[in-house]
Amino acid sequence: MPSRFLLTLTAAALFPLLAHAADQQRLPSEEGELTIDTVAEGLRQPWALAFLPGGKDMLVTERPGNLRIVSADGRVGPAISGVPKVWYEGQGGLLDVVLSPSFPKDRTVYLSFAEVGEDGKAGTAVGRGQLSQDRARLENFNVIFRQTPKLSEGNHFGSRLVFDREGYLFIALGENNQRPTAQDLDKLQGKVVRVLPDGEVPKDNPFVGQKGVKPEIWSFGHRNPQGAALNPWTDQVWINEHGPRGGDEINIPEAGKNYGWPIATHGIDYSMAPIPEAKGKHVDGMEDPHHVWEKSPGISGMAFYDNPTFKKAWDHNLFIGALATEELIRLQLEGDNVVHEERMLGELKARIRDVRVGPDGYLYVLTDAKDGALLKVGLGAQ
Repeated sequence: MPSRFLLTLTAAALFPLLAHAADQQRLPSEEGELTIDTVAEGLRQPWALAFLPGGKDMLVTERPGNLRIVSADGRVGPAISGVPKVWYEGQGGLLDVVLSPSFPKDRTVYLSFAEVGEDGKAGTAVGRGQLSQDRARLENFNVIFRQTPKLSEGNHFGSRLVFDREGYLFIALGENNQRPTAQDLDKLQGKVVRVLPDGEVPKDNPFVGQKGVKPEIWSFGHRNPQGAALNPWTDQVWINEHGPRGGDEINIPEAGKNYGWPIATHGIDYSMAPIPEAKGKHVDGMEDPHHVWEKSPGISGMAFYDNPTFKKAWDHNLFIGALATEELIRLQLEGDNVVHEERMLGELKARIRDVRVGPDGYLYVLTDAKDGALLKVGLGAQ
């Protein structure tokens, strides 16, 4: 059984820690006292989680290639067999996990992962298999989508998966650190694609039938999307994506639209030089970011809050993990507009890779480390 502790933290580091028992610390936050339980420890670079029906057990991916079941009381199960071989290099490995919308009937689990080609370069792949009744293996796993061509030497796989209300699967794809490819419609780098659950292309995708264009493409001009979620109030897919040095973005990808990278960006190169292809923050014919951070938090997983448990404090909020600044970001929304931002969990000094809202209304957070943890975050008395 993993050790357990309770922390209470604030997003803002404006107040000194208050003295309490050794296993507990307290700070006020903007919406009340935050509580953090460590559900599980010892996870190896966990990347994503998905709740199984019943809400007490979760599937968790570890980037080296393991898929495990973690129970609400912290039991970490053995690696599930039948998971595809992944390319565990750089930022690659086993990445996102989502359940089929009809999982109670078909027991289908979708995984995204880095897959290497014959020339040693890699790309994002997505496959699906059925979780066995004893939950020990994935059966009949097959790949339904491959990013082509394979261009990554270890960077920018993207990989978040989202089903919309109509059952279409959206896959957010990085540009493999090959900037110009995000604008190339004959390549799947830097794109959001939309496919049917079996990987087939919907007939009403925006580029179907156009010569020299990949028909899977829904939108393009993306850099490295590492968060995606379905807005429960509008039924639109939202994504977040890493900028270079500056310019992390939230976008709401619409059919056929160009989101600018690398021609339009708020960031510069890591070398401090301008992006060679960039023409400014706004370029005619390209979509401006829905929301942008001039200084990059290094954003990752994201989740909309739509649950009665902490409705008073967090209703219509969007939570986003931050890798570089080691925080959980809370964005307050009015309609689609971001009207307030709070930074949370910075005192933990942990890279936040994924965040999901559990059926119990608590936030479940994965920390990105060789000895990663699953945290349960809630509010005390409001």
